[in-house]
Amino acid sequence: LLLLLSPWGASGVSCPPRCVCASNILSCSRAALSSVPAPLPRFAAVLDLSHNNVTRLRADWAPGRLAHLHALLLSHNGLSFVSTEAFAHVPHLRHLDLSSNRLRALEENLFSDLAELEVLLLYNNEISSVDRTAFENLARLRKLYLGQNRIARFPLELLRDGTRLPQLALLDLSANRLRSLPVGDLQALPAWLRDRLYLHGNPLACDCPLFQLVARGRRRRLSAVMDFQEELRCLLPAAPAPVGILALAGRQPLNCSEAREAVLEGHLGDTVTLSCDTRLRGVRSRHWVTPGGERVLEEGGNGSAALLANGSLQLRALRPEDAGTYACWVAGPLLNETLYVELLVHNFTLHGPHDTLNTAYTTLVGCILSVVLVLIYLYLTPCRCCCCCRAAAAAAEKPPAPRDDSINSSVLSATPNH
Repeated sequence: LLLLLSPWGASGVSCPPRCVCASNILSCSRAALSSVPAPLPRFAAVLDLSHNNVTRLRADWAPGRLAHLHALLLSHNGLSFVSTEAFAHVPHLRHLDLSSNRLRALEENLFSDLAELEVLLLYNNEISSVDRTAFENLARLRKLYLGQNRIARFPLELLRDGTRLPQLALLDLSANRLRSLPVGDLQALPAWLRDRLYLHGNPLACDCPLFQLVARGRRRRLSAVMDFQEELRCLLPAAPAPVGILALAGRQPLNCSEAREAVLEGHLGDTVTLSCDTRLRGVRSRHWVTPGGERVLEEGGNGSAALLANGSLQLRALRPEDAGTYACWVAGPLLNETLYVELLVHNFTLHGPHDTLNTAYTTLVGCILSVVLVLIYLYLTPCRCCCCCRAAAAAAEKPPAPRDDSINSSVLSATPNH
């Protein structure tokens, strides 16, 4: 009977050797395996192969389709090769752990079969190159861990247009070999991703945009900055050792200052002006960077954005895509300054003063109706005292109920038999 009730007995598949099986979970961790055990039951939902010696994951590791598998753990295996067709039989995988292996490159369309993947762990490998199509078709990916690798170039193409990984909310690039960051492009990222970008432990070159990026995270108390302040360091040209990025404030030779932020709201079709109120004197040049990463350098500009003579940026006929963080970069004789303006665009329009008149008229009508209802309640509601007196008189004239009624009432009020 127990064999028939368990999924193993019902399918006629025994638990693979050196594995522990419980319901739809297969735990084959620390079993000294050099390959994926076979056969694997089709109802398996979690497969743990961590801490083994599976160095190559070929396309035929799962001979049949594992439609129920949603978690695959392959960490600590010395894995150095993963076939581009390795995940064709697990289309509903949501959690994939390939951490602590020896992967050196992420090949073309490596994870494109995992359309439902949400968490991908690739930290503590030897990855130095990432193909721009490696994460193609991962529309549901929310967390990507690439820390402790050998990545020397920031993979901005994964994030720039927001269509390749539209739901990505956490990107860990810590402890890699990044020397520079496209700070202007990072500021244009959506807030939910920009605030969960981990960059500590990289040999970054010191500059003021980098300082302002980190200082902005400290002001917002972001965990990516607050939890790793000691590891957020950079290299100065003449310094013998890395210095803390947050220690660059007022320090020579950069003499960086924190960027200031403002929030501005607008509505569809409006014209708004974003001011660049710098405290610097003798400004030599200034330019704006839009949320899309485009620079507005010349007075007059083109399209809907125009740079005014006083350094402000004017946006005409606001659209939903105009929302985001705008940066004003100001170059002074001694130091530079950056000001950020967060523009919120509401998805409705304001049509002018007659809207105010309509609102006032509606309010007046509501007040009049309220007064009329109160008067009706006070003067047209029957007197409760008269009703009470009539009810008392009727009760006095009513003959006493027979004794059987008390028995019936006690039966009706009895507690049901559960």
